[in-house]
Amino acid sequence: MSKKIKLDIVSDVVCPWCIIGYKRLDAAIKELGMEDNIEVEWQPFQLNPDMPPEGEDLCAHLKRKYGTTLEDSIRFRKEMTELGEYVGFKFDYFDGLKAVNTLDAHILLEYAKKVGKQTELKNRLFASFYSEQKDISNKSILRQELQSVGLNVEEAMKSLDDDILRNHVRSQEQQWKQTGISGVPTIVFNRESTISGAQSVDTYKQVLTELAKT
Repeated sequence: MSKKIKLDIVSDVVCPWCIIGYKRLDAAIKELGMEDNIEVEWQPFQLNPDMPPEGEDLCAHLKRKYGTTLEDSIRFRKEMTELGEYVGFKFDYFDGLKAVNTLDAHILLEYAKKVGKQTELKNRLFASFYSEQKDISNKSILRQELQSVGLNVEEAMKSLDDDILRNHVRSQEQQWKQTGISGVPTIVFNRESTISGAQSVDTYKQVLTELAKT
């Protein structure tokens, strides 16, 4: 292959299915030996764009938004924990886990893209929120995660005060929604075809194999 396959992954950092889907995709890429033939770019999607700074208890939020019962939440958390173990990701759900606003995280991911650290920061934020019980809307936590992946913390944090960049990220999100994307994860292959949801490793392998042929 002389040309790389471009994958735009539309997702949110507080979406459990997004990390499951990515882990399966990553496994598919590695099993096919296509690590050098894939270009990944993460695209913004906020599950809760109107979430206030203080966040909201996740169980209460899901009940208000979807009518999810406590029993449903417990069952879902157990399912995700088991799926996470299977793909090598730790979900550590706890009482008091909050749904949080993720706009700042997406802005920092846009910054990280410019210096080749976007996927590394994305994975760090997934782990921070789900594995380490951290509030990734908190700026002090974001500073820690930037430092942990070797980014220039002060320069990156300044990007949060950049209105042009903030509006750019919001605009990007709207553009993806206007293409018909209403849920995450959604993977866009070469800006031509899409797959929504966390698919199986075999499904991703099949799609990538077909794309490699063309």
